[in-house]
Order: sequence, then C-alpha cells, then structure tokens
Amino acid sequence: MSRLPATQTPTEVTVDVGPLTPAEVIAVARHGAGVRLSEAAAEGITATRRIIEDLASDTQPHYGISTGFGALATTSIPSEKRAQLQRSLIRSHAAGSGPEVEREVVRALMLLRLSTLATGRTGVHLETAQVYADLLTAGITPVVREHGSLGCSGDLAPLAHCALAVMGEGEVRDAEGTLLSAADALAAAGITPVELAEKEGLALINGTDGMLGMLLMVLHDLDTLLTTADIAAAMSVEGQLGTDDVFAADLHELRPHPGQGASAANLRRIMADSGIRESHRTEACTRVQDAYSLRCSPQVHGSARDTCDHAALVAGRELAAAIDNPVVTLDGRVESNGNFHGAPVAHVLDFLAIVVADVASIAERRTDRFLDIARNHGLPPFLADDPGTDSGHMIAQYTQAAIVAELKRLATPASVDSIPSSAMQEDHVSMGWGAARKLRRSVDGLARVLAVEILTAARALDLRAPLTPAPATAAVVKLLRDNGIQGPGPDRYLSPEIEATVELVLDGQVRAAAESSTGPLL
Repeated sequence: MSRLPATQTPTEVTVDVGPLTPAEVIAVARHGAGVRLSEAAAEGITATRRIIEDLASDTQPHYGISTGFGALATTSIPSEKRAQLQRSLIRSHAAGSGPEVEREVVRALMLLRLSTLATGRTGVHLETAQVYADLLTAGITPVVREHGSLGCSGDLAPLAHCALAVMGEGEVRDAEGTLLSAADALAAAGITPVELAEKEGLALINGTDGMLGMLLMVLHDLDTLLTTADIAAAMSVEGQLGTDDVFAADLHELRPHPGQGASAANLRRIMADSGIRESHRTEACTRVQDAYSLRCSPQVHGSARDTCDHAALVAGRELAAAIDNPVVTLDGRVESNGNFHGAPVAHVLDFLAIVVADVASIAERRTDRFLDIARNHGLPPFLADDPGTDSGHMIAQYTQAAIVAELKRLATPASVDSIPSSAMQEDHVSMGWGAARKLRRSVDGLARVLAVEILTAARALDLRAPLTPAPATAAVVKLLRDNGIQGPGPDRYLSPEIEATVELVLDGQVRAAAESSTGPLL
C-alpha cells in the first residue's frame, strides 16, 4: 500500500468530539501515530455516562442497559447480572475465524470506534475510551480474524475481538508483532483492563468502523494508483505510436465529467515534448484513430476517479457519524435505531471494486497490444530480444490476464448478498465487511497490473531508440533502470522485476518520477 512521506505524518492524533480526517486515520493505522482524547471529548463522555447510570436504576426496561440483546431484547436482566451480561456479550461475539486481519485494519477499526465513543453519544465510561487510546499509542493490536462480520449491527465480531482485549482477554500482538495474551500485554504496558458496565458492551461493537477504515485506506491508495494508471496509459500510447490529440482539453469539455477531464489533462502533460510522438506527426502517418484501450483511457480512468469522489463523500459523512444502538441523543434520550446498518459504505465499496476491475482491464488490453506484431507498429514479437529463442513479455501479460480475471470475480457485489441471522431479528445485512475485504485484494491486483504495463511500456520506449520519449515517461524509465530493472535484452528471470516495479507503483515512486518533470499531477 502507498505510504505518506514521514514529514507529512503526525506522530500523535487528537480524538475530539468532531470527526477525524482521513489523513489522521492513515497516520494512526499505517504509521503508528499515538492517540489522545481531547478535554472536550472527555467531558462529553463523562456527562453522557451519567444518563446511562440514571436509566440503569429505572424500573422500566431499556434495551442494552437492563435487557438482553438482539432477539433477547425483551429479556430483563437483574442489576447483579449486568456486568456479567457485558462480559458475555463481548466473549460470545468475539467469534471470528480464519487468518489474522492486517494490523493497519485493526488499528483503523479501533481508532474509528474511539472516535464514536468520543462524541459522547454512546454512554461508556471515560476509562473505557481511554484504554482504546492507550492500546493504540502502545502499539498493542488485538488479534481479529478474517471472517465474522455481516456488516449489520456493525462489524460485530471484529469489534468484539478489540473489546475483548480492552477487557484484558484474548490475544494481541505487541508493537514488535509478538503474539501474547492481552492480559500480559496490558500489564507490560501499564494499562489496566476495564470491567464493562451497563450499555458499554453494545457501544464497543455497534459500528461500521472496520468497513469504513478499509474504505479510507483504499481511497488513499487509489489516489496514487489512478494517477499512476494515467502515467502507464501515456507510456503505452507513446510506445505504440499513438496520438495525444484525442486528449485535447476542448474535446473533453464536450463531455464535462470532472474525472475524465483530470485524466486527459494528466495524459497531455505526461506526453508533452515526446520525440517519439513528434516522429509520426506528419502527413505520412495514415492512422485515423487509435484503439479504444488507448483513445478512451481518460473516459475509463475518469469514471473511476468520479466513483472515488462519490465514495469519499460517503466516507466523510460516515466519519462524522455517531453510530451506536441504542444511542444517547443530544437532548438526553436513549433511543434504538438502525444506523449501524452498513449499506451506505458497503455500496460504495462494491462500486469501487467494479471500477478497479475496469481500470485494470483496460491496462491489460494496452499491454497486450505491445506484444502483437500486427498491432505494435514495428516492435519485435512479444518485445523479445531473439523471437523464438526468447519469449520476452509474453507470460508477463499472462500474469496480468490472470489478475484481471480475478478482479472481475471480485467485482461481483457483496452488498446484494444479504443473509439473515439472529433468529430472523437481523434479517437484512449489508455484507460491508466482505465488500471491503475483497476490495483490498482488488486494489493490490490493480497495482500489479499497472506494474506489468509500466514494465512493458518502458521496454518498448527503449526499443524506439534513437527516438526519445517525453521527459516525464523518460523519468519513469530511468527510475526502473536505477532500481535494477533492466531494459531490452535476452530473457531473464522476470518475476523479481515485476515485484520491484509493483513496489515502485505502490509507494508512489512511479508517480513521483513523472511529477519530477510535469509538476503535481491530478
């Protein structure tokens, strides 16, 4: 995944009553920033807790305070059993299975739950919220399992595994990644486990925090990857003797989608001053128009950009939300609600999986054209050094094709696949966690597809010598060569070169290389 330069990354994030920013979530999740609660948040948490304690002594039943949960909401719980009720809720809901979820996802999950606690709308004790901040600052990460969330009533199982650690139970990994018991890890860090009281168990698990955290990280990564897709497309258009005339601003103003306009602007800037392009800007060039995969790159990339903008709008609203059930309203009422349903987040996660697959698909088509002598305009078959003896990039494109096929499967929406649970009380669920998990795989796949295109296009640009590429694309080729990724020549072990290019794509170095010539791209 892409990384922010250290100079842009705060070392501590303050969780206040208002929403976190995406950059703050990235700083804590990926860069290990510490966390502290603001005074205003602490005061609000304390004030709301008093409302819950007053209701706990009421003779009337209140959901989650003096009753059971879910299908057991009508079961009254005597006061002497309510602490046990909270422990039982967390222990029973910490029922995940499968591989461990990545550290950055769990840290985002915990931070976003803490942000909701800090709104003062959930009714937890201040000490409970503080332990979340302390665990994040100490780098202690609860073990959360891949499977368990249906994305309704929140990301129940993942959040329950985090709450279990707050209670001093279950497994965690310390800042060095060592697996140990939560009790030992908290003791070593000087953190006192909490004993949950009325309402607190529900407040710790009723949230869309897992799917939201993954959405924010995906949007962060796609900001780099979609610009990198423009760079890859420019290299392919240039290397295949295509035209940049179709990227003219006035043409794209005729169809004023903002993402399309931004992508076309990038392509114009990246291809500027290309000797290869100028070599066929003559009357002798008989090509009327390029194939769709070259000509329509701004339309496809731009639509993906616009989808990301919509997803970012949804993510911003979700960051500003206080999701719990029941929730303490601003005027002090405690009300049941359905705000924990993950549909808004699940839908955009699925939308993104579709556009990621499409951007990868058009990139693979651009790459394939380099390898076919009927379409590559004078380049050797498969860009091989000695065709027949050498296979060149033949199988690199196979790798792309395999990934694209997988991305198409991953683009099947999870959010339409509701499955009922909890004795039909929770009879329609969002599957947002599943949508987020598969989208992370999709984004990784997109980076790999773009890397193969860039690797192949760079080889083709070298093969066009003595014609010279644009300064921006030349800078990308130089980046590859400076990192030990060789140019044209006899066949060699190709997988390490692909992996090295993937890293250059993911950490933003390909984008930075192009921008060293163009200035900041859109």
